[in-house]
Amino acid sequence: MERGVLHAVRYFMPGAPHGWRSRVLLDAASSMGRISAARNPLPALLRSPAQLVSAVAYFSRTMTDTTARQELDSTVTAYRRTADVGVLLGKLEQIAHAHSTADLIVALEPHQQLQEVIGPVYEVIIEREPDNARALIALAQAYWLTGRGPDVVSGLAERARAADPSYLAAWHMWALAESAPRERTERWRQVVERFPDDPMSRVNLADSAASLAGAEDDPVALKLAVANYEHLLARATREEERAALNHALKALRSLLR
Repeated sequence: MERGVLHAVRYFMPGAPHGWRSRVLLDAASSMGRISAARNPLPALLRSPAQLVSAVAYFSRTMTDTTARQELDSTVTAYRRTADVGVLLGKLEQIAHAHSTADLIVALEPHQQLQEVIGPVYEVIIEREPDNARALIALAQAYWLTGRGPDVVSGLAERARAADPSYLAAWHMWALAESAPRERTERWRQVVERFPDDPMSRVNLADSAASLAGAEDDPVALKLAVANYEHLLARATREEERAALNHALKALRSLLR
């Protein structure tokens, strides 16, 4: 019977040493309240194979998460010491191919400021998950912050919008990536039309329209800016927000003809 239990552990954790597998079984059973210090745990475990499978799977996931985190932390530590970009990229590719997307996202959390780490990992993720909208935007942001250019960033944002039209961050990145003032204003107008209750989208539309009005003496853009600042003012609750909006509206209204 013990051989049957250990066979299940080998199936779910093929790379773990024999003694470690046995210890995991004992720990898993104890955590589920299935054993006591005075009893042999194996018969009790075997009476509930579903709970055994659940416990082994849990410990397997924990081991994988820790390994991904440790490997990435070690790689970043070495990179900080040597500044060897070539070695960094090679290690990141190995780590990204070896672990699941969920494990990699957890492992990347402490390194969000290192775009040279974030970008290569997400490149591998979207190779295997081309319709993962959040991964596409994470990569787009890394590219944006490292100066990869608006066309590349906009292309990733377009893919993310197509994959998940409800993902607001994809729409934000799509609008931000447009460099031409008139086209950028139109993109923000579409974002506001899609997400009318999102104040950040409306702020960006108002700011973009105001810039366009000033640069091209465009009365339509001026009225669009005023209308959206007024909308924001009507819903502002903080005094500093209201003061800033009133100041902007005063300047823009003076230009209305």
